[in-house]
Amino acid sequence: MRILITGGSGFVGQALCQRLHEDGHRVLMTSRHPSRILSQLPSDVEVRRWASDFVDLPPEAIVNLAGAPIAASRWSEGRKQELLESRLEITRDIVALCEQLQVSQGRVPDVLVSASAMGYYGDQDERDVSEETPPHDEFSHQLCRDWEAAASKATQFGTRVAILRLGLVLEADGGMLAKVLPLFKLGLGGRIGNGRQYMPWVHRFDVVEMILTLIQRNDLQGPFNGSAPQPVTNAAFTRALAKQLGRPAWLPVPAIALKVGLGEMSTLLLGGAKMLPSRFQEAGFTFRFSTLGEALDDIL
Repeated sequence: MRILITGGSGFVGQALCQRLHEDGHRVLMTSRHPSRILSQLPSDVEVRRWASDFVDLPPEAIVNLAGAPIAASRWSEGRKQELLESRLEITRDIVALCEQLQVSQGRVPDVLVSASAMGYYGDQDERDVSEETPPHDEFSHQLCRDWEAAASKATQFGTRVAILRLGLVLEADGGMLAKVLPLFKLGLGGRIGNGRQYMPWVHRFDVVEMILTLIQRNDLQGPFNGSAPQPVTNAAFTRALAKQLGRPAWLPVPAIALKVGLGEMSTLLLGGAKMLPSRFQEAGFTFRFSTLGEALDDIL
């Protein structure tokens, strides 16, 4: 298949690109700076600036992973708008590609797998969270809601749309683990706030498998929780990581310090959702790493 990836140079995108290449698919990719990333990719990957630049090389599937990092800096009003526009701009361009292909060729991509995040649900305390759980209305929900709505517009042109609401993706070379491992290796890790907030996590290997499943299964559409079946609290995650590294974890981060230092963005760390992959399990998806211990054993 010809598969177009936006955000393909990112933490999940690079692993997906490599897997698709190994499986014999033709990989297309968007990048604002194509020349900068070509050296990181297999030689036959076609890189262009926009999704709509691929009208002459129409993809059969699209995976939309692009978006500015949500926790890179404090949430000023300007930063919030940047986070939203970085997601909406490329997603609207994907929908425009679907429309152009329908008009010019009478055939559109079979499927769009578009990323979202656990932030869709907002803070959910300790209740189980399925794809049907009503969200708590806060900025992270509003951001994901608008992103998902933009992707869903591709359905009007006949493209099947599957939304992947990702939890914390784990691997040693990026994501949350890359940020906290240096501290934990020094014995300077600790729980955040009271530690009772849930952290839905998922191994990057399983994320790639989820995306492939959503591409291949014509019966799967709508939202899917992209997390392992056994979410843990922040305190449990802290203990498991410290144990794996053979280090103490005795320096908790007080909630008040995060609220003062990060402002509204502190909700990402102090809130949580006990997100469960209900629809993936109903579809028969098999997790390679279903427990945090298995995932950390593999990664570390």
